[in-house]
Amino acid sequence: MGSTVKFVLDGEVIELANVDPTRTVLQLLREDLRRTGTKEGCAEGDCGACTVVIAELNRDSDGLQLKAINSCIQFVPTLHGRQLITVESLQRKNAGLHPVQQALVDCHGSQCGFCTPGFAMSLFALYKSNPRPSRTEIDDALAGNLCRCTGYRPIIAAANAMYELPPAASEPLHAATLAQLEVSDSLHIEHGARNFFAPTTREELAALLAKYPRATLLAGGTDVGLWVTKQHRVLDTVIYTARVAGLQQIAVSRTHIEIGAAVSLAAAMEAIVAHYPALDDLFRRFASPPIRNAGTLGGNIANGSPIGDSMPALMVAGTTLTLMSAAGEREIALEDFYLDYQVKDLKAGEFLAQIRIPLPEKNVVLHSHKLSKRFDQDISAVCSAYRLQLDAGRVASFAMACGGMAATIRRARHCEAALNGQPWTAASIDKAMLALAEDFAPISDMRSSAAYRLRAAQNMLRRFFLETSGELESSVYRYGR
Repeated sequence: MGSTVKFVLDGEVIELANVDPTRTVLQLLREDLRRTGTKEGCAEGDCGACTVVIAELNRDSDGLQLKAINSCIQFVPTLHGRQLITVESLQRKNAGLHPVQQALVDCHGSQCGFCTPGFAMSLFALYKSNPRPSRTEIDDALAGNLCRCTGYRPIIAAANAMYELPPAASEPLHAATLAQLEVSDSLHIEHGARNFFAPTTREELAALLAKYPRATLLAGGTDVGLWVTKQHRVLDTVIYTARVAGLQQIAVSRTHIEIGAAVSLAAAMEAIVAHYPALDDLFRRFASPPIRNAGTLGGNIANGSPIGDSMPALMVAGTTLTLMSAAGEREIALEDFYLDYQVKDLKAGEFLAQIRIPLPEKNVVLHSHKLSKRFDQDISAVCSAYRLQLDAGRVASFAMACGGMAATIRRARHCEAALNGQPWTAASIDKAMLALAEDFAPISDMRSSAAYRLRAAQNMLRRFFLETSGELESSVYRYGR
């Protein structure tokens, strides 16, 4: 078991021993390495000023897999076995500007300059992963970066112009150096009385949880990172799941999409949308690319937030969860997993190992709606999902689940009963909308009043009816984002 964090930076192997387990990558860059191009804006993964790119060896090919992440909420030990690329990495000595940087200069994509390094890194990830992106793909790639100066038009112009410039004279990727890192073993870092573990097998993870039942499980860090940066919590024992081989896989059987709990949201969503294309709008509005690149579907589910956007759709699809501990495995329906606010059916030492989503059946419609104050990068006031199967104009099967309406995400059983077996008509929808008031008694908070939430959920159900009747388009996107 290793005790030193090893990662690649500008072709050099950096080794860190006795590092603080919850020191952020942003702190390492600015305070230790004096790489001050990476900025701190919000310290919670919203503004994108701290964006860096992480490169990993692709398990399915000889190349590298790149992803933009927020360094402000990523802990330093999570760099183990990866390459870190910062804005300083793009321009090497005597090599001139990288095409991404030159395009920002040529198109006047920077004014005050504070946000510019983050934009440059998001553009670099796009440049290396997509040879000719559409306007929608450009907008999606930049959705995690905020700018108060430019109005975004010149930045989008730079995103198009960077492909027309000569290739970089110096390549900031170092696959050969990364391949030479010896990081196959588990990682254990001690820092005073605090510990960071990064196991590589599910059995090792289960044994660690049995030994440290009060440990904090860390997946993508998009929530746990804020515990440190915003709530200033001290985490004594952290167990990192992203290096556990058994939790990294996506498989499609004859009946299910099977997603390991440590699979990133970006990869999980791509697999789900391939079979449920109607969920594309919802997932593109789910946080931002840097958050989706770091966060995991398993973390989103296990977090148990009553406003998690993935769970309503997964719930009506009939998703089940595989839970594992040192004592063995068990399977539970997602709708039975949440017992009360932040209370889940997890026994001591158990962790979420796999999410199993049934493949769609013929003539079944599955869709989801999200309502939030901002269109992008905002937490839901209400998120509803529906699964509908019709037979000769009558409802053969209908399921609905809502987030933001109760202490947990849950099914709308009275509404479902009002529709099952009934004709799929406006009159039936009117009755089902009234039944929603029997299912939920929402609260008022900073995002919405209780009355507005209930009316919104009712109107979203009506919208779903109008969409399935062909009277409304199902996509909320018109141009770009």
